[in-house]
Amino acid sequence: MNPRSTISRRQFLGTAATAAAGLAAPQIVPNTVFGKPGQPAPSDRITLGHIGVGGMGGGHLGGLVGNSRVKSIAVCDVYEERRLAAKKRVDDAYKTQDCTAYNDFRDLLDRKDIDAVVIATPDHWHALTAIHACKAGKDIYCEKPLSLTIEEGRAMVNAVRRYGRVFQTGSQQRSEWNFRFACELARSGKIGKVHTIRTGFGASPSMGWEPEESPPAGLDWNLWLGPAPYENYSKNRCFYQFRWIFDYSGGQMTDWGAHHNDIAQWGNGSELSGPVEIDGKGDFPKDGLWNTATWIHVAYKYASGVTLICGEGHGCKFEGPDGWIHVDRGFLQAHPKELLDLNDKLGPDDVHLYRSPGHHQNWLDCIATREKPICDIEIGHRSVSVCHLGNISMRLGRPIRWNPEKEQIVGDDDANRYLSKPMRAPWHL
Repeated sequence: MNPRSTISRRQFLGTAATAAAGLAAPQIVPNTVFGKPGQPAPSDRITLGHIGVGGMGGGHLGGLVGNSRVKSIAVCDVYEERRLAAKKRVDDAYKTQDCTAYNDFRDLLDRKDIDAVVIATPDHWHALTAIHACKAGKDIYCEKPLSLTIEEGRAMVNAVRRYGRVFQTGSQQRSEWNFRFACELARSGKIGKVHTIRTGFGASPSMGWEPEESPPAGLDWNLWLGPAPYENYSKNRCFYQFRWIFDYSGGQMTDWGAHHNDIAQWGNGSELSGPVEIDGKGDFPKDGLWNTATWIHVAYKYASGVTLICGEGHGCKFEGPDGWIHVDRGFLQAHPKELLDLNDKLGPDDVHLYRSPGHHQNWLDCIATREKPICDIEIGHRSVSVCHLGNISMRLGRPIRWNPEKEQIVGDDDANRYLSKPMRAPWHL
């Protein structure tokens, strides 16, 4: 029987959310509930809202507005110039004036006709926007790094599970064949038992102090800060540069680190766990606006005996007694090089990992089936936790021990204070 004859798209999404919230098993519905691939009926398109439309948010908007399976109907940004430009982009693509632009994400989430949201705000906003979206019954694609703190990440996981939402973390390298294949080779023992993994991605820049000034016209500066401590505006405090300030992000350690340490976790088979010992060394600016690490070297130990060394080279390199595998964007090398001939030729006893048709596409598929996408919320949380732990050890200037099951730093109250961060009133988890 055609599912269209028994259930509408919006009825299905609501039913699945209710079932999940009641701890019932989620329904699996064929993709035909959205019409034929590439040709869904207009009434069956997934309706999207976009929260944060600058930088990566603009990239996601451009990638999705031309996808026939979805329709973007709302955009939100605290900077008027960006949100109006995004509205125009959507209206021009659809040749309508139907897209609504919002300053406050809560107004967008109040709309009952939005099925899913793309969150591409600064990192310090990810947890609050995602948790509000879960409560509003929206499925979510959220940029990495997933969270500002480990406590926020766990709260996000709990909300996604409680409200039965489909959540894709924007660690898109998992949807690229070379990263998947490298991890399959490593986990299948093709270089022997992996003993060392090396990840590298550079470090944060530094700068001196700059004069405070009035925010640009149309920028709601108080809302941009949101849960972060109040600071007067200066141009290198926000937009792309927020990454280098601990109040809003974790520097290069959580920015690029969330990508390559994610692949390290995947190839190590520890994507739902984490290391047990962390020894971080880093240099930090002694003065100036930016305060994240300008040099990084962190050694992680896993209970399996594997060592992850973060801060060397670029990309992710797996090393074993019989060779190595080095993967980066648009790059894959191995020794012995004959390993690369095994692409799509691994045997039935080898490890075959989740294959994604593309990060957006995988998310949309999973909205239909209610299955977990390739970078589900728990995976995104565990991957960025590795990065947060590296920052904590570097900031303390000493090693720490981690319990991945309890998500606590062992026997170290001072270190555990870094697992959370107070939020400025009235914001709270």
